[in-house]
Amino acid sequence: LQYLSSKSQKMELFMKSSSLWGLEIYLFCFFIVLSNINKVFASHNIFLDLQSSSAISVKNVHRTGFHFQPPKYWINDPNAPMYYNGVYHLFYQYNPKGSVWGNIVWAHSVSKDLINWIHLEPAIYPSKKFDKYGAWSGSATILPNNKPVILYTGVVDSHDSQVQNYAIPANLSDPFLRKWIKPNNNPLIVPDNSINKTKFRDPTTAWMGQDGLWRIVIGSMKKHRGMALLYRSRDFIKWAKAQHPLHSSPHTGNWECPDFFPVSLKNTNGLDASYRGKNVKHVLKNSLDVNRFDYYTIGMYDTKKDRYIPDNNSIDGSKGLRLDYGNFYASKSFYDPMNNRRIVWGWTNESDVLPDDEIKKGWAGIQAIPRKVWLDPSGKQLIQWPIEELETLRKQKIQLNNKKLSKGEMFEVEGISASQADIEVSFSFSSLNKAEQFDPKWADLYAQDVCAIKGSTIQGGLGPFGLATLASKNLEEYTPVFFRVFKAQKNYKVLMCSDARRSTMRQNEAMYKPSFAGYVDVDLVDMKKLSLRSLIDNSVVESFGAGGKTCIISRVYPTLAIHNNAHLFVFNNGSETITIETLNAWSMDVPKN
Repeated sequence: LQYLSSKSQKMELFMKSSSLWGLEIYLFCFFIVLSNINKVFASHNIFLDLQSSSAISVKNVHRTGFHFQPPKYWINDPNAPMYYNGVYHLFYQYNPKGSVWGNIVWAHSVSKDLINWIHLEPAIYPSKKFDKYGAWSGSATILPNNKPVILYTGVVDSHDSQVQNYAIPANLSDPFLRKWIKPNNNPLIVPDNSINKTKFRDPTTAWMGQDGLWRIVIGSMKKHRGMALLYRSRDFIKWAKAQHPLHSSPHTGNWECPDFFPVSLKNTNGLDASYRGKNVKHVLKNSLDVNRFDYYTIGMYDTKKDRYIPDNNSIDGSKGLRLDYGNFYASKSFYDPMNNRRIVWGWTNESDVLPDDEIKKGWAGIQAIPRKVWLDPSGKQLIQWPIEELETLRKQKIQLNNKKLSKGEMFEVEGISASQADIEVSFSFSSLNKAEQFDPKWADLYAQDVCAIKGSTIQGGLGPFGLATLASKNLEEYTPVFFRVFKAQKNYKVLMCSDARRSTMRQNEAMYKPSFAGYVDVDLVDMKKLSLRSLIDNSVVESFGAGGKTCIISRVYPTLAIHNNAHLFVFNNGSETITIETLNAWSMDVPKN
């Protein structure tokens, strides 16, 4: 690592873009209102004439290398990840005929390490009256005697009326469980008249209570109230709806892809869904149909009343905690008994918006890197970190220690492939005195809106500092991932941004290029340090702040900063000098899929 001889010119170029950002800032909130938030708003856009349009060839310019995606075509929700007899299984929503949503089946891939995958034939196709119009998301449960079962949502008519079905392996001796059977006693659960039949989907992994009854949650909505409907069964076949939902919340819209699981108060180990020991809290995650983001609360599960009560500081809805503050939806977790951990998968769709783009390149959608998830020692939030198996893909490494960055300085990280890399960096600073005042008017704004106002080129006090990823040589394109520290009335607020607004030179007014952001809950008074890890993968920048307290994944489509023409910079645009205590960066290999 070294300073570029033209580093001052680089920073000047980096700063010049700010003169054009004033207009972007004023238009940003208007853009967010009009945009379709992650391209898919409220339900999947349907292009009947394009659902079976296949590309002549698959284009690899922005195709990822170490993130999960099938060889071609559209994918969305990770349905039912599970570990069974030494093999990891990932089922996911897939269009086998084209690169837009439609013709959905349950695709199936298997792995020994969650990194290298074998793609199998789809496990479930719509084929019977109980799923003729769709086989949608669900979950897997391992029953006693080590028997896996899938619960999934079937669509039974052209009005999207939904029921819950099950499927079982055809041959348990097959190590890959290639074939699945949908028994004729489906559907298992039909909505009663109190339920909106078109908002009744995505059953969770089942858990067993002390009374020997199985329980599942199904996402739903009644009027404006999001609901986690609770069902019980003794034999996993006959299910009865509880008189009350496990949990519900007003003004949150339809709840999709619910996930309910225990977390330990003592350590980072994962727990099986049916764990009934002491020193646990529970997590309820819901994917909000209204804005296409994943939110969660932490609280207590009253097993006697079968109710979940969020902690007082845990808020339902769009003002609550998010698993990821970027392009991340329909997540699903599972317990990995081999490594005693809970792992969460999440879908990351495309942001180039136009269906023609997806058809031309021959693919659409990826899964975020699987993450180990556990409870922060504070008990107030979850921590997420890429699974350790990802480190087996690390190749060339460069390292830097104790490098100071004064105001306006930046340097290039050289010696690795900047288009596919894993970077871990620890920043420190000697004082908080230069932190900017947090404008009280921002209190009602989302972090993303504040990032739009205070972008990476807006000079500050303590920050902005961080990485300029997928950057072109002269910074015509770049996606900055950075921190900015504010002084609020009672504490300091740390803003973490992954800003895609300068990510591409491509002229496409419909392209979704948000300034994704979240706040990082850290105490900087005693420990004046912030850490950042970013996984860069051609069209993905997946970042973890403060050891995984805040996660942001962005999809970007550079035209200049591709493959060997991509660059990586570290910058400081604040008046407080920043020290890079350690920086480790690796080129990343491609799995053998």
